[in-house]
Amino acid sequence: MSTPPLAASGMAPGPFAGPQAQQAAREVNTASLCRIGQETVQDIVYRTMEIFQLLRNMQLPNGVTYHTGTYQDRLAKLQDHLRQLSILFRKLRLVYDKCNENCGGMDPIPVEQLIPYVEDDGSKNDDRAGPPRFASEERREIAEVNKKLKQKNQQLKQIMDQLRNLIWDINAMLAMRS
Repeated sequence: MSTPPLAASGMAPGPFAGPQAQQAAREVNTASLCRIGQETVQDIVYRTMEIFQLLRNMQLPNGVTYHTGTYQDRLAKLQDHLRQLSILFRKLRLVYDKCNENCGGMDPIPVEQLIPYVEDDGSKNDDRAGPPRFASEERREIAEVNKKLKQKNQQLKQIMDQLRNLIWDINAMLAMRS
């Protein structure tokens, strides 16, 4: 699972690229940086799982000489995985720093503005077209609808009971007639 290298590493994007294309390649989109970061995290998890698999299968060096060649091979693989893991963490740190640099001028939006909720002072203003619907209003509307639904269900149950009794009486009269 390999991740593409960052375009900001100083390498030209291609032999036919002009100065504008090179400048655009150096200014990597934050969304693509996040994708690269996600792939790097997936690589880190994969490598970590491989390390644990190697450690589980590895004989501990407790003085017993059991297949020294196999032990040395597994130790070399383990060290290689650890080296690759440290490279991946450095890459993730570079991506993280670049994302923070790109998002540095942005004002963070407080969570309170993203999630509708009830405030006591009622001073919450939203820039959207319609008035915001808060969770408590929706909950109250749902409770009202559920109450009406239960009433309708109760009425239907009474009607079904009346029809059942009527059909029972009709069947009883027909049975007495014959």
